[in-house]
Amino acid sequence: MQRVIYLAGGCFWGIQGYFDLLDGVVESQVGYANSNVESPDYYTVCSGSTNAVETLELHFAEEILSLNSILRHFFEIIDPFALNYQGHDFGTQYRSGIYTRDAQILQEVREFVESYQKQYSQKIVTEVKLLENFYPAESYHQKYLQKNPTGYCHIDLSKALKKL
Repeated sequence: MQRVIYLAGGCFWGIQGYFDLLDGVVESQVGYANSNVESPDYYTVCSGSTNAVETLELHFAEEILSLNSILRHFFEIIDPFALNYQGHDFGTQYRSGIYTRDAQILQEVREFVESYQKQYSQKIVTEVKLLENFYPAESYHQKYLQKNPTGYCHIDLSKALKKL
C-alpha cells in the first residue's frame, strides 16, 4: 500500500537526497508546507512572512518501507531539540516537523514521538500536525543534490545506507 507523509528537517535538499536513497520510496518532491500565503516562492518563504516550512512530500510503499522505519531514519538525521534551525540553516522555514493529511498516520507519528521522547529529558520540538497545505517548490530545488552533488547539505547522506 502506498502512503504519503511530509517531513521537514532543515534544508529540504538534504531531506529529499537522503530519503531518495531508501528502498520503498516511490516518489518525492520538495515544497512549502503550512503556509499562510497561497503558492509562496522561495524568497517569500525565506522572508519569514509566510510561516511556511521547507518540507519533503514522500510517497512510500509501506510493505517495503514502513512508517516506523521512516520515522527512525528521520530522527537519525535531524536534531529534534533544535527550534527553528537545523545545521547551519536558521529561520522558521527550517523548523522540524512531521505532517500528514491522514488521521491514522498522525496517531502513529504521535505515538512514535511520545515513545522517542522517553529516552530524553530535553523536550522534542519537532512539530507533529495535520498538513494544512503544500505547495511544490521551484523546479531548481527538486532533486537538487542529484543535480548538484557538491551542493551544501547538513545531512550525512551516507547514513541512508545504515539499517535502522
